[in-house]
Amino acid sequence: MGVRCLALSDGKLRYFFEPRSVAVLGASRQTRKFGHTIFKNFVRSGYHGKVYPINPSADEILGHKVYPSLADVPGPVDLAVIAIPAPLVTQAFHECIEKGVKAVVVISGGFKEAGPEGIKRETELTRLAEESGVRLIGPNCIGVFDPRSHVDTLFLPSYRLKRPLAGEIAFITQSGAFGSAVLDWAAAKNVGISKFVSFGNMADVSESELLEFLSEDADTKCIVAYLEGVRDGLHFLKVARRVTTLKPLVILKGGTTSAGQLATLSHTGSLAGDPALISGIFNQLGIIQAHNVEGLFDAARALAYQPLPKGPRLAIVTNAGGFGVLASDHAERAGIPMTKLSSKTKDELREVVPPNSSLSNPVDLTGSANEDDYARVLHIIAKDPDVHMLLVMVLVQTSSIESDVVDILTEINETYSEKPLLACTVGGEYTESTLRMLEDNRIPSFPSPARAVTAVRALWDYAYYRKNLVPQSTRRRRKRR
Repeated sequence: MGVRCLALSDGKLRYFFEPRSVAVLGASRQTRKFGHTIFKNFVRSGYHGKVYPINPSADEILGHKVYPSLADVPGPVDLAVIAIPAPLVTQAFHECIEKGVKAVVVISGGFKEAGPEGIKRETELTRLAEESGVRLIGPNCIGVFDPRSHVDTLFLPSYRLKRPLAGEIAFITQSGAFGSAVLDWAAAKNVGISKFVSFGNMADVSESELLEFLSEDADTKCIVAYLEGVRDGLHFLKVARRVTTLKPLVILKGGTTSAGQLATLSHTGSLAGDPALISGIFNQLGIIQAHNVEGLFDAARALAYQPLPKGPRLAIVTNAGGFGVLASDHAERAGIPMTKLSSKTKDELREVVPPNSSLSNPVDLTGSANEDDYARVLHIIAKDPDVHMLLVMVLVQTSSIESDVVDILTEINETYSEKPLLACTVGGEYTESTLRMLEDNRIPSFPSPARAVTAVRALWDYAYYRKNLVPQSTRRRRKRR
């Protein structure tokens, strides 16, 4: 398959996210069928375009007229979603070409991941897509979710898999099951999504094209990806280098062990690369490598919500000395230097801190501190030019801390908007509610010191990459936008 243009993503990709009309091939009256769930998504999720159910054996589904074939649909169709048995997909794709459909999502499995017959089917789909210009995501995927346009091809009911609200993090994944689980997790954690794509076997649209498209997407500030392999390694490297000069890119790579590589081949028919080589390449390209699901979105939230730091030095403020010590340990292991607070900063702190507080870094306000103590101390520390990043740790279970601490941290975040601010609070249900409120105010928040410091490291790694590798002219252009 030929490599498509690197300089600008294919304009037809927008039809996956902003179609004026959608046809669901395989729409069904049977509620457990994938086609029923997908059609129901479009009917009841708030999608404002026209939706056409296609099924030769039904007259009406969910109160909508059913068409026996795509050719019978009276108007144009921008996006077709195919959820029918694999042997019938090729003929359905021919019908899409004849109808003038711009983009197709093939949900169906049974292609190159399923052996020789599946490989033949997928090869034919690839040929048809190339010759016709109709763009294809899949097969063997769950497709697309866009919370702004309400395009939702996921065949998992919303009462079982919650959909995230609109946000600024785009998420692409080679594994539909992994992607659906992470979407559910993101919804539970109040992490907003700009766009989601499960791309499966990549018969046509590849991971590189999606990255290029998302790098130009105004709604996306950070891109995260789960990849098991890439279709064209050299092309991927070129695209990734361009993307990381524009936006942060965080990747969780599957298949980094010999067992994982074997599983990757049987899962999506994709080959994985040497893990040590991949890590080195990621570093050179400014890609942030995650090692688990939490790390994937911990880094993404920090990079999407906060500015890039001007340096690596970190200041920690806490009302729980033990957690401050743990965070300091994690920072040292991560190669993040702790700021040595200036004499001027310490003199100012002495005037406002509670009795018995520690003025070294981390600054320990002790368990008697209240939200006003945090406000006074943070205003002083944030002004210190040697402080490049702030990690605020709050044990919210103490009786002296009220929920107003969220307002205090929000004010600091807005007042000193040139410096990254992250929060950490450890505990149970009450703590979780505080974390959600902080997230609502664009303060990336973490339930453990280790995860918070991992996000701090991601901020500095990407800032260092941009500072050293992005030409000054590029920075000026980005700043004017």
